[in-house]
Amino acid sequence: MRFTVDHPVVVREFDPALVTADGMTRLARAVEELGYDALSFSEHPAPSQKWLDAGGHQSLDQTSALAFCAAVTRRIRLMTYLLVVPYHNPFLAAKALTTVDVLSSGRLTVVAGSGYLRSEFLALGVDFEKRNEIFDEAVQVMRGVWSEVPYAFDGDFFHARGVASLPAPVQQGGPPILVGGNGVIARQRAARLQGWSPIMVSSETAKTARTPGIASVEELGSRIQEVRAAAAEAGSPTTVIQAHTPHTVFLQKPGSVEEHRDHLGRLAEVGVDSFVLRPPADTIEHTLDALQEYAETFLG
Repeated sequence: MRFTVDHPVVVREFDPALVTADGMTRLARAVEELGYDALSFSEHPAPSQKWLDAGGHQSLDQTSALAFCAAVTRRIRLMTYLLVVPYHNPFLAAKALTTVDVLSSGRLTVVAGSGYLRSEFLALGVDFEKRNEIFDEAVQVMRGVWSEVPYAFDGDFFHARGVASLPAPVQQGGPPILVGGNGVIARQRAARLQGWSPIMVSSETAKTARTPGIASVEELGSRIQEVRAAAAEAGSPTTVIQAHTPHTVFLQKPGSVEEHRDHLGRLAEVGVDSFVLRPPADTIEHTLDALQEYAETFLG
């Protein structure tokens, strides 16, 4: 099992020190030195106050934060968790992501989604009802511009002739793309790309993110089998599964070590490769201490 630490800016009441240069450096280096595998950042460039008041969270610009972390680390993967693809012109997104990949010597992983916050689509001038079509076309463009020079494209939303987006990413063909979301469309995309990043939550909780719920490890395992079978049939690269579950907040609400260890074991049995962990954020010292304790207990 690999472990991704989701930067605690996503925790509602976080210590402002966590988003200073010194705090970011301390956290990124701790994630690396303690043996975690990746550090991730969420994306919400224009959330509504209503969403924030209802339980939403603040965020940093993903590629800026990841580029900063690339400069102060050498080993860990740097991850968008997740990149809301329809928010971006794909040529600009490809350039920003390539920059992180180049500066990190090929350590970028993209977890991508189609988005769900209608008010944010409105603020960004993107058609919410066409988000799935935009997602598919934009991913096609990004993968194309990462692989072909010059590159031409003529789609419903994006058009280009003779584009030469250089330098190219360090990772041949561009960074791996995992797809976030639980629905049929997300799973189909995951099978065509490099992996799936589901959220194991009840149907009621999942409604806020406009995605179906996954209520149990057994149900998650069934969906993973579907994705991997479809990927094998399509001849896709090895499919990575990264899961967010109720235990993702284990460090914020500590419980039984044995129950958590059992949960991780059950996830591994059904095919999960990577587990998302969200540390506490009330003080930066608590964040770092909790990550150290978790590493000593579960990463050994």
